[in-house]
Amino acid sequence: MAGATMDKIVSLCKRRGFLFQGSELYGGLQGTWDYGPMGAELKNNVKRAWWRANVYERDDMEGIDASILMNRLVLRYSGHEATFSDPLVDCRKCKKRFRADQIDPNEKCPEGGAHNLTEPRPFNLMFKTTVGPIENDNNIPYMRPEMAQGIFVNFKNVLDSTNRKLPFRIVQIGKAYRNEITPKNFIFRVREFEQMEIEYFVLPGTDEEWHRRWIADRVAWYHQYGIRPGNLKLYVQPPEELSHYSKATTDLLYRFFPEREEDKQFDEVEGIANRTDYDLTCHTKGGKTAFKDGSFLQNEHAVFKQTYFDQPTNTHLIPYVIEPSGGVDRITLAFLMDSYEEQVTEGKERTVLHLHPDLAPVKVAVIPLARNRPNMVEMAKRIKRELQSAGRLRTLFDDSGNIGKCYARQDEIGTPFCVTIDHLSLEDQQVTVRHRDSMLQDRISVDALQRYIEDRLA
Repeated sequence: MAGATMDKIVSLCKRRGFLFQGSELYGGLQGTWDYGPMGAELKNNVKRAWWRANVYERDDMEGIDASILMNRLVLRYSGHEATFSDPLVDCRKCKKRFRADQIDPNEKCPEGGAHNLTEPRPFNLMFKTTVGPIENDNNIPYMRPEMAQGIFVNFKNVLDSTNRKLPFRIVQIGKAYRNEITPKNFIFRVREFEQMEIEYFVLPGTDEEWHRRWIADRVAWYHQYGIRPGNLKLYVQPPEELSHYSKATTDLLYRFFPEREEDKQFDEVEGIANRTDYDLTCHTKGGKTAFKDGSFLQNEHAVFKQTYFDQPTNTHLIPYVIEPSGGVDRITLAFLMDSYEEQVTEGKERTVLHLHPDLAPVKVAVIPLARNRPNMVEMAKRIKRELQSAGRLRTLFDDSGNIGKCYARQDEIGTPFCVTIDHLSLEDQQVTVRHRDSMLQDRISVDALQRYIEDRLA
């Protein structure tokens, strides 16, 4: 039994239609990836599972969908315009650029010997663009580098339109953009990505307890959908690593690189930060943005105050915020890696994705044993239509090879069940249901098939 490495996942994703290099037809564009038929389904299922857990199954939430393009002032008062940067170095010999914190100065240069690196300098990661027909500084917006600011600038709008009481959350799923110096490791570090963020607004003084509760809640969600406990661990950021807005941050680290030395196998899949009242203080009339060096920026442009009226104390206050924030692409990659297994059974090799049924791109594949038998094919297509019409059961008709090859293909995309129509099915109206994980087979009546599968997907 063998597990996943990044190279194996990349190969599987290309072979089975999960992910393709962006603009591959024209040589590709570094840091961009296109989700194929199976990848789009998997990614959407990850987002649905997250939205269901954090929106539908709770009473203290509101969802929004903020604009990708943001007024320059939003990113100025959030602190991004001044601080959202990575240290950049150039090699004087090969002319390549690197993140200073990710390059070994003794690494071999393509031009021979070690790199000859410049001193680090800040490189702002935000993408600029222009709006309207005139290109000047007055018409520059940014493409959002994160989801959070769209939530913070809408805090008062959501509060006034819903009459929510603390604590409550605003959640969002959407694209963000960062001009990464060195995108790498497949979809782990890219320039265009998707995030799932929660901003949980709480009364000051209750923030530390809520922070602890959210850490436990997010860990439980990953375990619920199949991440093995040994592949997920907590990392409490020390004070010197904290962002300027953070009182405390705990990162959830996943074992993305099992082929590396033990201390280099894990990297961040999600962060849970206690942002205090920093963000709403930045984005309120008369507020200020404070930086680590002690300087601050007075907000002279906000047109109203973003405060909360606390009736028990009869006071206006600025709530504290707990922020669980994860990248959809990294989370999807984690589920792919954790579900991947290579097996040898009775001398035969097979690769299987043991995806949680809620995440699997396809729930059922319907396969006619003989594709040259019109009656058998028609029965398979009819069963496929009936299962698909149930709504939840994403179903595929597969007659692209012999039964062994069809099973192998469905195992590699993580399909929990294969339904085979054989010669006897035409007479007794029964089909064979094969289970992905155990490979056991059951003979089931067509009339009982939908209930049988739904019960096992629950």
